Amino acid sequence: MAAIWKVEEPEAFFKEATGLDPDIKNERRRIEHLAGRYLLQHLEEDFPLHTIAKDEHDKPRIDKNKYFFSISHSWPYIAVVVDPFGEAGIDIQTWHPRIGDIKHKFLSAEEQELFKDDPKLLTLAWSAKEAVYKWNGRRGVDFIEHLPISYFDNKEGYYGLTIYFKLSPVPKMIFVENIMTADFACAYVSKAQDWAIY
Repeated sequence: MAAIWKVEEPEAFFKEATGLDPDIKNERRRIEHLAGRYLLQHLEEDFPLHTIAKDEHDKPRIDKNKYFFSISHSWPYIAVVVDPFGEAGIDIQTWHPRIGDIKHKFLSAEEQELFKDDPKLLTLAWSAKEAVYKWNGRRGVDFIEHLPISYFDNKEGYYGLTIYFKLSPVPKMIFVENIMTADFACAYVSKAQDWAIY
């Protein structure tokens, strides 16, 4: 299950709800950290927040992988995905009109043709690749070489996107769920795919 939360509450709300007090000096990052964990617990009441730790690839995990999960933030939005069955990845990005300046760093020339220099579609493409990167949970990924977009469908507000994942022993096609609003693009990958927006 995936969810998106717009942060409008004070820090004290998230501290009280989670019982956490992270040692993060930057106030906004501290609130993002707390809000992400609040949202995990909002989706799964028994989510063991106190056991979250990074693995050898810096992917956050909990004991025995009772839940697989991913957290993303792009102020003031927080996005999480939780999956009890297998790896999950999510990414949210608020709009940045200058994303066209860096498109060559994550899209091949052929992929750039798919998105026609539309800043919102370029942001969606970045978000989709980032979600697959987080789902994979390993370092050493080249977004152009290892995560090419093999299919993109942009019809009447529906954004179908498939990535040809080249890092597994047998390359596979990964369908990425996407959502675009007036404020952001968000993409996620998991076995259980349901949206909730708060």
